[in-house]
Amino acid sequence: MSVQLEQKPAFKRVYKKLHPNQRLVVHAAIRAIVADPGIGEAKKGDLARVFVYKFDCIHQQFLLAYQWDETRRMFMAVGPHENFYRNLKL
Repeated sequence: MSVQLEQKPAFKRVYKKLHPNQRLVVHAAIRAIVADPGIGEAKKGDLARVFVYKFDCIHQQFLLAYQWDETRRMFMAVGPHENFYRNLKL
């Protein structure tokens, strides 16, 4: 069974500005999510059905927001904690 990966514009916008070594770390986080989508923390309230996976990216904690079901993973946002949830709600 294959899993379809999708990216929201907010994710793409931040991802393309990352340095190559940061992209490698984000790729590892994406692989972890694809393998085990329950790995992230489920959010509540306005962000119900959104999961956030926290990981270290070159001496800084990054967050990766995503939604998932059996056949797809939708990556919504990635970046440091600063303003992350505020921007995610927009």
